[in-house]
Amino acid sequence: MDTAPDDPRRPENRLTYTAAIDRPRLTLPGGKHVAIWPVVNVEHWLIDHPMPRQILVPPTAASLLPDIPNWAWHEYGMRVGFWRFLEVFTHRGIRPTLSINGSVCRAYPRIAEAAHAAGWEFMAHGFHQVPTHRIDDQPAMIARTLAAITDTTGYKPRGWLGPGLTETLDTPDHLHAAGIEYVGDFVVDDRPCRVATRTGNLVALPYSVELNDIPLLAIQHHRADEFVDRALATLDRLVAEAAGPGPLGGAKVMGFAIHPYITGVPHRIGLLERLLDAILARSAVAVMQGTEILDWYRATGDQS
Repeated sequence: MDTAPDDPRRPENRLTYTAAIDRPRLTLPGGKHVAIWPVVNVEHWLIDHPMPRQILVPPTAASLLPDIPNWAWHEYGMRVGFWRFLEVFTHRGIRPTLSINGSVCRAYPRIAEAAHAAGWEFMAHGFHQVPTHRIDDQPAMIARTLAAITDTTGYKPRGWLGPGLTETLDTPDHLHAAGIEYVGDFVVDDRPCRVATRTGNLVALPYSVELNDIPLLAIQHHRADEFVDRALATLDRLVAEAAGPGPLGGAKVMGFAIHPYITGVPHRIGLLERLLDAILARSAVAVMQGTEILDWYRATGDQS
């Protein structure tokens, strides 16, 4: 990346720096202290492309196409893991945000239709699971993604998460111009903040790269229990800070991200149940969708 330090497209120039101790306290509806933002990622992996992730390294570490074992690893999540997620969330009355590739609506319509019927919010996640840097025409890809989701749900998505959280320097401008209102790619805070674009501000919601089953379980190879332990330790700290009188007080957001082919397998689905039950047992938290967090934050009038 070769740009001048004052280039307005650079992330540090899009995000106004504010110290956590200098901001006004925010209050969630009902006096809650932490908004929980569960995000389920459902993706379309193309068999003629290198796989976005690998569970099995190919022989001699030479990438081969088609990559059947790693494609099948993901496909299990679409055939089985997603449906475990749907049952777990439905049983507890929770409607998560669905981060979804636009092409899932056509390649796996049963999944898209079931999530929509259950009241899950659709957050656009690119058209295919391909890094944004490999897209020659981003505006066209964004428009195609939004159109596919709108055809399925009847409404245009308000949020966006880049595949692998990838963006180029111009992506925020393209997203805002297309009508996107919030993004999950800027994981920089415990509360929403604003991202400047040529045509107005996006809102960055606190997605997570640490309470996320890909880096935690598939890359760092922690024991599965670490996901729950880490999430509840995070929640305990955020609640204590939010409720306290100190300079870090005020409402916060805790996002966590799961994928059907990782947490939706038989030996891990119980972890999601444990986590959700522990969250629901805490009176200080509210489980919210991305658009609900966005609308609450805008209503506060906060400009940080």
